[in-house]
Amino acid sequence: MRVMVIVKATKESESGALPDEKILTEMGKFNEQLVKAGVMLAGEGLQASSTGKRVRFSGTKRTVIDGPFAETKELIAGFWLWQVKSMDEAVEWLKRSPFDDTDVEIRPVFETDDFAASDPSGELRKREHELRKAVEARRP
Repeated sequence: MRVMVIVKATKESESGALPDEKILTEMGKFNEQLVKAGVMLAGEGLQASSTGKRVRFSGTKRTVIDGPFAETKELIAGFWLWQVKSMDEAVEWLKRSPFDDTDVEIRPVFETDDFAASDPSGELRKREHELRKAVEARRP
């Protein structure tokens, strides 16, 4: 199963200050373990919300809102995409991470087959599978 591991933002991450060398080194080592184990599919840190934008959808209206965004608890500072056997395995990996003062959320990613009940003919899932293959082919 694939899971998204969502690192919640903190006042420090929202300040725009970069992590120090110690945490970067520790995180690098942790990421190496994930890669060697075949768990990590992707992972990135995100810049502060002051550099971002939100687009609010209301019917056909689109409203662009410039960052920063006030509620830190609603923001994310980074993410991983992991391939694991179970949610328990994801939790065990996350417990090994070098975090010391943040919240991290783990959520399963929908897989194409999860939509079988909404796509009895299989046509939509077939198209989704082809799109995913095209995306994979474009990766370096």
